[in-house]
Amino acid sequence: MDGTGERSLPEPGSQDSRAGDDIEIVVNVGGVRQVLYGDLLSRYPETRLAELIHCLAGGYDTIFSLCDDYDPGKREFYFDRDPDAFKCVIEVYYFGEVHMKKGICPICFKNEMDFWKVDLKFLDDCCKSHLSEKREELEEIARRVQLILDDLGVDTAEGRWRRCQKCVWKFLEKPESSCPARVVAVLSFLLILVSSVVMCMGTIPELQVLDAEGNRVEHPTLENVETACIGWFTLEYLLRLFSSPNKLHFALSFMNIVDVLAILPFYVSLTLTHLGARMMELANVQQAVQALRIMRIARIFKLARHSSGLQTLTYALKRSFKELGLLLMYLAVGIFVFSALGYTMEQSHPETLFKSIPQSFWWAIITMTTVGYGDIYPKTTLGKLNAAISFLCGVIAIALPIHPIINNFVRYYNKQRVLETAARHELELMELNSGTAGEGKAGGSRGDLDHLPPPEPAGKEDPSWSSRLKLSHSDTFIPLLTEEKHHRTRLQSCK
Repeated sequence: MDGTGERSLPEPGSQDSRAGDDIEIVVNVGGVRQVLYGDLLSRYPETRLAELIHCLAGGYDTIFSLCDDYDPGKREFYFDRDPDAFKCVIEVYYFGEVHMKKGICPICFKNEMDFWKVDLKFLDDCCKSHLSEKREELEEIARRVQLILDDLGVDTAEGRWRRCQKCVWKFLEKPESSCPARVVAVLSFLLILVSSVVMCMGTIPELQVLDAEGNRVEHPTLENVETACIGWFTLEYLLRLFSSPNKLHFALSFMNIVDVLAILPFYVSLTLTHLGARMMELANVQQAVQALRIMRIARIFKLARHSSGLQTLTYALKRSFKELGLLLMYLAVGIFVFSALGYTMEQSHPETLFKSIPQSFWWAIITMTTVGYGDIYPKTTLGKLNAAISFLCGVIAIALPIHPIINNFVRYYNKQRVLETAARHELELMELNSGTAGEGKAGGSRGDLDHLPPPEPAGKEDPSWSSRLKLSHSDTFIPLLTEEKHHRTRLQSCK
């Protein structure tokens, strides 16, 4: 007993079972010394610090299974861990929750919580979202590294058909893999533009010709150009489908559905033209063909496959559904209110253009969106005042959600650039480790990359590089591909 009445820890190996809530624990975490009390730690007996209360009864083997070192003279436990993270983790004993301080790596902080055996359920919700976001980023980097490693070569244990399938897939889906693949990607991009231009030019009356019945149709030359483009799109789609590793996922992908919608109308209209006349009237066939030809505008969306900017815009809009929903709700409420007011105020004018409230919806839409065609306009003083208020409210309603949408676009665009840079750095680190480690002496665990396919040595590459690459790894990203737990000390760098 000391002067304060608190009891210190018994000697290691002693059978003193009276150690309990009145015991004080002295811990030294990364050079920061702190005194904790048994009644505080016993609130969560499953944690590592709570286990220190009774560890001395088990002897030094039990002690060193919980800490890095122990000073029997000072009766002090030493831990080679991050002291800043420990200050956050210790809050669970005082407040029942853990908050992650700004500037601490979320993944390293999770490893610290795992070391101290503090469950993630005590982590605050805001910190959990930050941790989940960082984990998704690391998994995305690991996925990109995995894809790059797959592109480096083909497993020699696979069959010839499988290797050929991978080569075709890489040739069509990854223009950066080789110069011919880049040429094919540029050619496909140009054919999309040519097909779109031909579709527009086919509607110019001066470029159309008369058929046997006197109807204007597209010029035969333009039809031939469109047929050639459709043939290329069809061949490209079929090759990508046959070489796809997951054909169901490929068929249900949004961009691949767009490809089908851009190709299918040509063949359906061709079938109706040659065979449909036997089953239905010629006029109905022509209307159906005309409707299908309008669907050719879907091919312009194929440009998104070759444009990272369009893909970023699509993702930003998907992430901004809430803001877009608010925008539509604001406009819907304003359209309903101002169209009803406009109809009511304009009834006193003998030449009113507001015949009904549903007809007034059109005026309210073009007014609140600041388009203002002028086909419907108020003629009374109160109606003009209502119109002025409506377009002012429309400007405010449109401007409010725009800023979050722009932020989503910028955030996603910058995030993609950071992920690409991180993936390249990860590969450079793996190559560096493979160059410094000898055969059988890797910088990391061999099992961490056993699931990765060994890269095929290229013509001008060192043949031993591919064999050593499998042995090297970075403990930052690649372990996310496995379910093994990796703990980091405070002496290890946070990437």
